[in-house]
Amino acid sequence: MKYEEIVKSVKDSFTTVDVSDYKNHLAVQFNIIGEGEGAFYVELKEGSIDVQPYEYYDRDVIFTLSAVDLFALIDGELDPVKAYLNGKIKVSDTNKALEVKNLIDDMNKKKKPTRKTTTKRATKKTEKVESKEETPVAKEESKKTTAKKPTTKTTRAKKTDK
Repeated sequence: MKYEEIVKSVKDSFTTVDVSDYKNHLAVQFNIIGEGEGAFYVELKEGSIDVQPYEYYDRDVIFTLSAVDLFALIDGELDPVKAYLNGKIKVSDTNKALEVKNLIDDMNKKKKPTRKTTTKRATKKTEKVESKEETPVAKEESKKTTAKKPTTKTTRAKKTDK
C-alpha cells in the first residue's frame, strides 16, 4: 500500500467518527515504517477531527508503526498496550497514547460488527468439526462413547411368611 492510500484510508475511517463529546485538543502523529513509509497526523480539536498528510510539530504523541499495525489498531484488532510492550509500536508519550487508545475503543464500540468477522468465526468452527470427524481416532472415540452398556436385571426373591 502506498503512503497516499494509507492517508486516504485513515481519513475515510475517521470521517464518520463522532468526536463532538471530545472538547480537548489532541494531535497525534503517525510515523509509518516499512511499506507506505511516511508521516501524517490526526488532530482532534473542539469536537472535530482532521487528518493531514504531513508532520505536525506541535504534536502531543507520536506513534511509530507499520501500516498493517495501524489499521489493526484503528479497527480494534490490535491492543496498543500489548503491541507497545511487545515492541510492535513505539510511542513518545504513554499517557497520551492511552488517551488515543480510549478514543479508538469508544469509536469501535459505536461500530456495528462486520459480517467478515462473523464469517471467520463460523469458518473456524466448521474446520474444527470437520477435522475431528475425519480423523480415525475421533471416529473410534465416538464409537466408544456412543456404545450402549448392557443392562442387567436383578430380581429379588420374595420373602414368604410361614
